Amino acid sequence: MLSNVGERRRAARRVPGCNETLSRVRLRAGRELAVVDLSAVGACVEGSTRLLPGTHTDVHVVTRQGRVVVRARVIRSMVWQLSAEVVIYRAALAFENEVDTEADGYGLPPASVTLEPAEGKHYPSEPSARAAAS
Repeated sequence: MLSNVGERRRAARRVPGCNETLSRVRLRAGRELAVVDLSAVGACVEGSTRLLPGTHTDVHVVTRQGRVVVRARVIRSMVWQLSAEVVIYRAALAFENEVDTEADGYGLPPASVTLEPAEGKHYPSEPSARAAAS
């Protein structure tokens, strides 16, 4: 009988949107990897680069604050897709430091907040009134 094991992850994962900068990361050697899912403490990535479990690598991640280089340990790696033309690997990376992986964009005010337009000076409608005002 299987026991009900609780969640062991240290942080919640999310799948980045295809237009997010977090949907891709770059290794120090220049190879680009697609991000399958990520959290503040790690990422699942895939690409044509073979990463060996137990090794360390530097990963360039572009967050809302800009480019961050984070050291990561390869937790596991496997052949994900195999064809005559290409081998695609999938790997799990554990970041040594937490990374801000919140979705791109800026927070919007709640819908219940209404902004009142500021009152400005009105221009006079008559040309003579404009001359008198100046």
